[in-house]
Amino acid sequence: MFKAVLFDLDGTLIDTNQLIISSYKHTIKKHLNRDLDEKEIVRYFGEPLRLTLERYDKEKVEEMYKTYVKYNEEKHDSMIKLMDNAKETLEELKNRGLKIGVVTSKRKRMAERGLKYFNLLELMDVIIAMEDTEVHKPNPQPLLEACKRLNISPSEVLYVGDSHYDIQCGKNAGSKTCLVKYTMLNLDEVLSYSPDFVIDGLRELLDII
Repeated sequence: MFKAVLFDLDGTLIDTNQLIISSYKHTIKKHLNRDLDEKEIVRYFGEPLRLTLERYDKEKVEEMYKTYVKYNEEKHDSMIKLMDNAKETLEELKNRGLKIGVVTSKRKRMAERGLKYFNLLELMDVIIAMEDTEVHKPNPQPLLEACKRLNISPSEVLYVGDSHYDIQCGKNAGSKTCLVKYTMLNLDEVLSYSPDFVIDGLRELLDII
């Protein structure tokens, strides 16, 4: 049924949740002297960074972007964790002959840094990051670009993510979608976007395949 399983990165394969929250809090406090609530930050998980920062101040977005990036890169390695069974699941999918990859709104350099930190980079057949497309999730273009590079049809892809942006992106591309229940977003809200599959942990992908 499937020829490839593609993944969102943050919150799906790698737990960067506290890093992202901390980076936003630091940035908004420094530039706007506001204390952000964690729930407010989580609501925008999955968006490109500049788009989220524009929500707070369009005139200061470039200053805030630089602050966020500097803080995020400094704290990155000490604040990220690998999701349970991520590497074992990816290796088994590869062993079964499937292509695997990442489709993320994150900057490519940092996406690759996170993957490399957990020895996942060499497993990837494709990585589509922020720089690779003009528009981003929930638009299907990032996923369609991954399919193009893998020379497969979107209908042959299972796209796995933790947000409604991921589910919408997959559906808009014509792929099957899978939601991980360990999302930090409101689970009922994300479920309302009707993913094709819902899993408690990544190893369940092996049963779906």
